[in-house]
Amino acid sequence: MEELIAKRYLKAIKHSSNAESMKNIALIFSVLAEAFNNEKFNQIINNPDVSKNQKSEILLAAVKSTGYKNVENLIKLLAEHNRINIIPALAEVMRKDIAKTSKIYDGIVYSDSDIDSKVIEDLGNGLGSRFDSKISLKFVKDNFKGIKVDVEDLGVEISFSKSRINDQMIEHIIKAI
Repeated sequence: MEELIAKRYLKAIKHSSNAESMKNIALIFSVLAEAFNNEKFNQIINNPDVSKNQKSEILLAAVKSTGYKNVENLIKLLAEHNRINIIPALAEVMRKDIAKTSKIYDGIVYSDSDIDSKVIEDLGNGLGSRFDSKISLKFVKDNFKGIKVDVEDLGVEISFSKSRINDQMIEHIIKAI
């Protein structure tokens, strides 16, 4: 639900901003979204005894130095309509939209064995050329027996399982006999 509401605000932000200011606004909102991971901050924001105005002032103090009037007005609007809690969803929607328009994506490579950084870079370049985009991959050691590549924003997941390859080899040998 929050994502749907955030997309409407994103549409308005995109209408009034160019690509460069959109990236800066997304950065501002991602920093604000990180504040929602702080328990004390959440207690203040979710406290019914704290007025909308006070909540708005707390957030405005955090973004005052950026000089973006659009951001300040959006925060006031969110506070006025009791939608401050969608800021993390708004930051995520902005990040995904910027990745989509700039065709720059981040992905994760999972494997139980170590993979050379050159191989990961080549894998990212190969996937990037396949999807006409730039894909940066990072390695995460996992208990997955094989290799799994996940680029969430593109909706791509590729996996090579050792057990599946072994099963296919056995099946192929049996068919050959």
